[in-house]
Amino acid sequence: METPMDPVNVVLVGGHGHGRWHLDNLRRLTGTGLVRLAGICDLSPVGAEALAGLGEPEQGPDLAALLDRTGAEIAIVATPIHTHEDLTLAAVASGAHVLLEKPPAATYAGFERTLAGVREAGRACQVGFQSLGSAAIPAIRTLVDEGAIGRVRGIGVAGAWFRDSSYFARSPWAGRRRVDGTDVVDGALTNPFAHALATALAIDGSEGPGSVGDGGGDIEVELFHAFPIESDDTGCLRMTTARGTVVSVAVSLCAPKRNEPYVVVHGERGRITFTYTLDRVVLERDGVTETLDHSRTDLLENLVAHVRGTADLLVPLHRTAAFMRAVEAVRVAAEPLPIPEEAQEVTVVDGVTRRVLPGIEDQVAASAERLALFSELDLPWATRKELA
Repeated sequence: METPMDPVNVVLVGGHGHGRWHLDNLRRLTGTGLVRLAGICDLSPVGAEALAGLGEPEQGPDLAALLDRTGAEIAIVATPIHTHEDLTLAAVASGAHVLLEKPPAATYAGFERTLAGVREAGRACQVGFQSLGSAAIPAIRTLVDEGAIGRVRGIGVAGAWFRDSSYFARSPWAGRRRVDGTDVVDGALTNPFAHALATALAIDGSEGPGSVGDGGGDIEVELFHAFPIESDDTGCLRMTTARGTVVSVAVSLCAPKRNEPYVVVHGERGRITFTYTLDRVVLERDGVTETLDHSRTDLLENLVAHVRGTADLLVPLHRTAAFMRAVEAVRVAAEPLPIPEEAQEVTVVDGVTRRVLPGIEDQVAASAERLALFSELDLPWATRKELA
């Protein structure tokens, strides 16, 4: 008879903001006996209400000391982007494995430094691209490899959500490219829609450091903002991977409502559309449409299984190198261009501002269909002249 394993002790680094999502997930996994929340590392303590069902974890601002006191095997790093590097290195140096929120670093140099530290420490680091835990991705790869849609001619990504001014006021680093001279790179392409880009690269099998950018192909970037922020709330990029696949991504946070983002694989004889937030694949070929829903593995569960020696990591840090090449291209790109007020629909309710770009859902869809940049879609706010 097998003896149940003891729960894995976990420290959550960053208990507010997106950390609340991790608290909910930890609550779920605590209920199964898989994990125990041993500590929370944050400058501001987390209140008892948010910790319901999670016991009384130790709290404090010093990660190394907290890991030492609790003996935690795993640290979840869910802090501002520009702190990921140092906190991950501190965690692995203390002997912990890491679940690291995306993007893993603000710069490619920071990514390389983090990767070197993780390898030197001999610890595991899983990056929190939850969409890459979907069984849909290997299924799509199999369809492509078997020739279900013929030769792939490109992969397009479309994303259109809405955010209001409160989203950019949620923290001092929100909507910033840099803070006090430190790179942050918090924009639509690199943060809320980071999953979209990472998913497209994973489907293409272009995840390594030589897949794009300096080692593989060129990356074109166009950045815009409707809100009065430093970074992009609307942006696009296009690259050619080392495999020869054209990948385009067009996204905006200025839609009138939430639209589920998707990745479309264009083939000579059909297409595969993956709505990654729903784990849904639609295969269109020979006049027939087939919808396939897939399961998803939680990345913390996968990391625990890896620590126990029963599973390979789904999103190891080294497999996000190509994604970080794209982040670096956004980081060094020209400053985002403001979208004129006359091109927007602006409403203010109770001091909160919403900015909508009319037709943006259709525009990102057109980009994904044509593998086109915004400047190639005849949009008055995104002309070649303005970008020159």
